[in-house]
Amino acid sequence: MSYTPAELVSRVSSCLVQAGFQVLGDTDSGIPGLRVTEMSAGALVNWTASDGFTALSRDQAGHAASHDSMRVIVQAAVAGLLVQLEHTVTAMPDGSGLMVLTEAVFPRGSKDD
Repeated sequence: MSYTPAELVSRVSSCLVQAGFQVLGDTDSGIPGLRVTEMSAGALVNWTASDGFTALSRDQAGHAASHDSMRVIVQAAVAGLLVQLEHTVTAMPDGSGLMVLTEAVFPRGSKDD
């Protein structure tokens, strides 16, 4: 299935909210949480940690609760949910978030072959 970027932002945001995630507007207001932003290739999903969490992860350096490991956990949960809903999701090369592509790409042998 194919969506326009705007339709995809709406669909992804709705799916994340229904799964229990707090999704904020697409502008960076300094409030921590998930954001879904329209891009030409689809929808960019990124997560911003709170200042309190960032400070805690600095204090706990070397522990599993670090900021980077938490970002990986959040991205894995979001990606897993969206892939289960048959979206094509790729990680941004710089690690800044996940790109949900406007067109679903099904593996060979899938239901669209």
